Amino acid sequence: MGGIAAIARAAGCRVTGSDRNVYPPMSTQLRALGIELIEGYDAAQLELEPQIIVVGNVMTRGMPVIEAMLDRGLPYASGPEWLAGAVLRERWVLAVAGTHGKTTTSSMLAWILEDAGLSPGFLIGGVPENFGLSARLGEEPFFVIEADEYDTAFFDKRAKFVHYRPRTLVLNNLEYDHADIYPDLAAIERQFEHLLRTVPGSGRIVCNGADAHLAQVLAAGCWSGVEKFARGGVAGVQWSAQALPHSDFSRFDVIHEGRRCGEVQWSLIGAHNVDNALAALAAARHAGVTVERGIDALRRFQGVARRMQLRGEAAGVKVYDDFAHHPTAIATTLDGLRRSVGRERIVAVLEPRSQTMRLGVHQAALSGALGAADEVWLYAPPGLGWNVRDAVASLGKRAHVTEDLDALVTGLARDLVAGDHALIMSNGGFGGVHARLLEALTARSGAASGRVHASRGPQ
Repeated sequence: MGGIAAIARAAGCRVTGSDRNVYPPMSTQLRALGIELIEGYDAAQLELEPQIIVVGNVMTRGMPVIEAMLDRGLPYASGPEWLAGAVLRERWVLAVAGTHGKTTTSSMLAWILEDAGLSPGFLIGGVPENFGLSARLGEEPFFVIEADEYDTAFFDKRAKFVHYRPRTLVLNNLEYDHADIYPDLAAIERQFEHLLRTVPGSGRIVCNGADAHLAQVLAAGCWSGVEKFARGGVAGVQWSAQALPHSDFSRFDVIHEGRRCGEVQWSLIGAHNVDNALAALAAARHAGVTVERGIDALRRFQGVARRMQLRGEAAGVKVYDDFAHHPTAIATTLDGLRRSVGRERIVAVLEPRSQTMRLGVHQAALSGALGAADEVWLYAPPGLGWNVRDAVASLGKRAHVTEDLDALVTGLARDLVAGDHALIMSNGGFGGVHARLLEALTARSGAASGRVHASRGPQ
């Protein structure tokens, strides 16, 4: 919704918005654009007399502003509906869908097109470091969009992505998620089947050839050209990659139709990012960017805020921020970091904040997902509804659970030692734990230096 606000502002509209608990990087971006933010959902906001009210999917019947909007017969639309009508109708839409990797793949794709001089518009659920913002109107024809399967609005329960009508569609992977919306994986697969029906025959579907659930979606009906990608050892794919044995995947060769096209060497790590790169290269090629040009652009790709982002280092401890909140994403993120740091100690810190996590759907998979970490700290927020300690009991003394954020920061600052890697994972602000931990580590380091200095004073 923040990205849609930014695009509307770029289109010349005066934009205001309301939300609760706004946090960086989106809050910073909106302030820089001069977009006025109002806390809460009071009906008095409608005194601004907007020409159109764009309703986010967090809004429900019973909220004062929604009831007043309906009572007064004011014009309204969902975010995807407004975007489709006001922006996407005349554009070549490149949409990136899937359970994992949407933000990173969208960012890679937008950067490849930008590096090729195509100045695409984009709407991404994160902030690509190459751009410093999550959305822009861009120039015609190309528009890259992160295509989310979450429902659209309280009055439109279809997946958001059915509004976007892509000409190029990336399908990264498909797992069960969004348990608050979908009863099972089959319900999500049906939404992906609907998405495929919106791609024209002249369009292109770029699909993970190693994903069995996506294979089922394609088998249910596909009327467009398909190109498949997989890292290696999968038959029938047009795109593959070859990394160095036992590497952290920061270097790999790109292979298209059996031909080695070049090597990507970048700052990213993890096998999942190789998959993301192959998908982005294939989608960019459909838009006219050569594979070689795309590979060259990826060498300068700087990553995405909150995706294995190094937030700082204090007392010899590196503190990372990552958006991982699904067991698969947690496991692949830890695997990438482990391959990068070798035997150095990794301390994983997790907030089970997503609706699916809060409902306990993934609790049985949690211990396995966190298994690559040397120590694990979990925050158990109020009202979670399931026992975190029981879920990670198999980790033994490696696991620490707390219901208090202050205790979490204090315990981490006490136990972390120089050379450790603290990986903090949440799909929210996590109470500013990243900055608070760095401050506590800095204070601890300063106190230790002071004690050493005092011991070396005059005798």
